[in-house]
Amino acid sequence: MGAITSSNVANAIVKLVAVDALPALMGNLVMGNLVNRDFEPSLAQAGDTVNVPIPPSLSANNIAEGGTVVTQNPSLGNAQIVLNTHAEATFQIPDVTKVLAVPDLLRLYMQPAVVALAEKIETDLLSLYSQFTTNLPVGTSGTPITEAVVDAAETALFNAKLPGSAPKYLVVDGSTYSQLRQILRFSEFRTAGEAGLRALIDGNVGKIKDFYVFRSQFVPKTGSSPVTTNNIAFAKDALGLVVRRLPQPLPGTGAIAEYAELGNFGIRVLMTYQPNTLAQQFTVDVLYGAAVLRNGFGVQVKS
Repeated sequence: MGAITSSNVANAIVKLVAVDALPALMGNLVMGNLVNRDFEPSLAQAGDTVNVPIPPSLSANNIAEGGTVVTQNPSLGNAQIVLNTHAEATFQIPDVTKVLAVPDLLRLYMQPAVVALAEKIETDLLSLYSQFTTNLPVGTSGTPITEAVVDAAETALFNAKLPGSAPKYLVVDGSTYSQLRQILRFSEFRTAGEAGLRALIDGNVGKIKDFYVFRSQFVPKTGSSPVTTNNIAFAKDALGLVVRRLPQPLPGTGAIAEYAELGNFGIRVLMTYQPNTLAQQFTVDVLYGAAVLRNGFGVQVKS
């Protein structure tokens, strides 16, 4: 058994913070959990470009008896996503030993930092609504959403040849979500069965017109009279979120880093000592880029 040293304790503290950070971050994401996420534990710097391949389109050929196949030379599509966002949230803990003794205290410090990162990622992803240009926007600015608008959004994605097996998502703001809950055909037991009862009692819309419905506090609003709420309907491959590892700090600088990685998402946790405040400083940061991958698989839904 190795001896307990200040170095061991310092590394243990950072690992403890990292373990708590990522699950909390994932729990606060809406859009980040719905889009196509690309993560590799390879080091990258802000400004790097990542090429995300997009499947090509092929056509079927009716081969006659004795005929030959038609060779196709498909061109693999490519979406370039720039790692242009290095988001961080930093906080200080005056007495870090208390954190080790009381884990709930660590969560109290961690939660605001993690929520700040989640809000930044959500805002950046939802702000991509204006780049859905293949399909015309549906709905009307400043007007409550209707069943017909949701139907039009689903039809637009179908006509764009979105595979029927691909899950479809509708992300709206709080007011639009409330309007959806009040559409009679979806909020009454006699017309929607158990789903209508759940919408009425639990307030959970669930699924409408083949869309899984989510609400977010970060759906962007534009204009003034009337205000346009820019909700979006999309499939997973419509948007891409690329995350890459940030490098370790230089040796001997007094900073200790630990990575927290889960599935296809990863963040870095840094710990340094601040002599001016006599406190340990923690920084939770992430390097990522977000962009549209398949333009036709998304549509702006105005309300």
